Amino acid sequence: MNMWSKLLTAVRGSVNDMGEGIIDSQALRILDQEIRDADEELKKSREALASMMARQKMTDETVNKLDDKIKEYEGYALKALEKGDEALGLEVAEKIASLEKERDDEAGYSREIADSVASLRRSVSQAENNIKRLKQQIDTVKATESVQRAQMTVARRQGGSQAKLQTAMESLERIKRRQEQTAAEINAAQRMDDEFRKDDLEEKLRAAGIIVSEVSAEAVLARLKARAQEGDVQD
Repeated sequence: MNMWSKLLTAVRGSVNDMGEGIIDSQALRILDQEIRDADEELKKSREALASMMARQKMTDETVNKLDDKIKEYEGYALKALEKGDEALGLEVAEKIASLEKERDDEAGYSREIADSVASLRRSVSQAENNIKRLKQQIDTVKATESVQRAQMTVARRQGGSQAKLQTAMESLERIKRRQEQTAAEINAAQRMDDEFRKDDLEEKLRAAGIIVSEVSAEAVLARLKARAQEGDVQD
């Protein structure tokens, strides 16, 4: 693989990482929107379920009313037969048959609604559980994300603090060395000043005749005389 191929591969990898980073940064926002959409659809499903349950209740009430009506007309038919009026009894029987057919139709419709209600109940319950689990996972992810951001912040600050502390310690050592150098220079200057003062004082004492110089003309002359006398003696 030549240099250009390596460069292109690196660029593609960098672009992919950046794209994934953008997608990941939007992931929670996308999930939140999906949750809101799912909640809205779930709300509509609950409303549809409530409407179907109300319709089933009305259908069941209709079936009950038809049963009561059938019993009522059965009583009429029995009374007609008791009176020997078969024609009237037959007419009432036809009415009963019509009521029974209507009741059976309503009962069948009620069973269909009941099946739909049961199915919709299961769907709503499943959707509620799925949304609940998804919300829990999102909350966990958000909490983990917050904790990790805090940890990263602390780690970065700690790393920066360590670097700053190291720099401060190095500066402190430089200051200490500079102070030691300055102190040494001050001590040297003080010693030199003391020497100068001592020499000046001795000069003043010599001028006053208080201190006699060890190397004086008189001393030199005396030494020469003594050497001359030694020479004479030897001769």
